[in-house]
Formats: sequence, structure tokens, C-alpha cells
Amino acid sequence: MMSRRNVLAGAAAAGGAMATGVGAAAAQGPIPARLAPVIDGKTALSPDEALDLLIEGNRNFLNDVPTSAPVGRERRLEIAQGQAPFAAYVTCSDSRVSPEILFGRGLGELFIIRNAGNTVDTVALGSIEYAVAELGVPLIVVMGHESCGAVKAAKAVVDDNATFPGSIGRMIEPIIPAVLEVRDREGDMLDHAIRNNVSRVVHQLRTTTDPLLLDPQKTGKLKVVGAHYNLGSGAVDFFDR
Repeated sequence: MMSRRNVLAGAAAAGGAMATGVGAAAAQGPIPARLAPVIDGKTALSPDEALDLLIEGNRNFLNDVPTSAPVGRERRLEIAQGQAPFAAYVTCSDSRVSPEILFGRGLGELFIIRNAGNTVDTVALGSIEYAVAELGVPLIVVMGHESCGAVKAAKAVVDDNATFPGSIGRMIEPIIPAVLEVRDREGDMLDHAIRNNVSRVVHQLRTTTDPLLLDPQKTGKLKVVGAHYNLGSGAVDFFDR
């Protein structure tokens, strides 16, 4: 039988080891994020290099690697003179989806366009074109996510002829075709619809937009990719490249 003294001694030893481990981790500190190079006020990354930087950041996020993104006073003063983001990111307004956190990025690195269901209307499209034509971003990412409420609402319209108050119904109208296209597929219809909604927007940006976006894609200076974020695992799947 273990005595009370032995129990206390063991607890003290374990506590000391834990404190040592925590102290060592704290002493090591977070890893500085790999910054995108800037030349003449614009990012120097190619489309593939920009995508690799996002993939690297999400890998660190998945592995709980502490990363120090540029967010301090020095960085604020630097970007007050101008911004040079390396990607335009179109994603949902959902509070659980935050690109800067998912990729360990800091101030001035991602030009983010957010609305429910990651659709692209006139305002969003103009914002994307500004990011490409004026800020020189080489990469556009359109990202949906697991359990998207806007896609669920569009699915409810298709499945149950549901209606929604205010402007919600009009907001989800662009998503309904994405749901209709996958309703005969086997498997998880909601997941199919979420991904198809992303792919439809990606296709729009690749083929039916202004030369502001089409011309740099033809010359390889711009890439548009589609992604899906898993809320539970934290993984971003760039499934439409």
C-alpha cells in the first residue's frame, strides 16, 4: 500500500516535471511566421508559392505549432503606409471560420471577402478585382466549410420549399443551383452542395469575369482555387485547383 508521504512525493515530482516542460516550451517561444517577400509595394510570390504558404500555415495550425504572426506595433506602422497581401480570400461569414487563424497569418497578409455562403456578388467581385489589379495578389481562394448554414438553408428550399424572412431568402438564391446539381448524388448531399457551391464560384472567377481577372490567369500570374474547411479537424482541403 502506498503511503500518504509517497503519494505527496510523487505528486510533487510530477508537478515539477510538468512545470519544467511548460517552462521549456515557454522559453522556446512561438515560431515566427514565414513572411511573404514584397518588392515595389507588392508581394513577390508566385501563385503556387502563395498557396504553399497557406498550406504550410494550416499544417502548423493542425499540429498546434505556436506561430508568431506579424501583428505588433512595428507591423501596424509598416502597413499603415500601404498593403501588400499575397492572397484574396473569399469565405463565409461564419464566426468559426477565420482565415488568419487557420493559416497563422498576420496583419496585411490576406485580403478577405466574407459573406454567408461564400458567394460572389457585385461588391465581392469588385473587391476581388481590386485585390488583383491594384494590390497585385497572385492567388484567389474561395473556401466553403463544413455545416455551412447558408447552404443548409438553400438545401431546405430545395428539399422542403422552405422560406426565410427579410433578405435571407434572396441571399441564398445564388446557392440553390449548387444544391440542385448534386441532389441525385450518393453520399452526404450537404457536403456535396457545399463543395459544389465553391466550385461554381471558382468556375465563375476562372471563366466569366472581367479581363482584370482573366488576363493574368492566362499568363500564369494569377490562380483561382477552391477549398473546404473542416470545422472539427481544422484541416483545409484545397480540392479544386
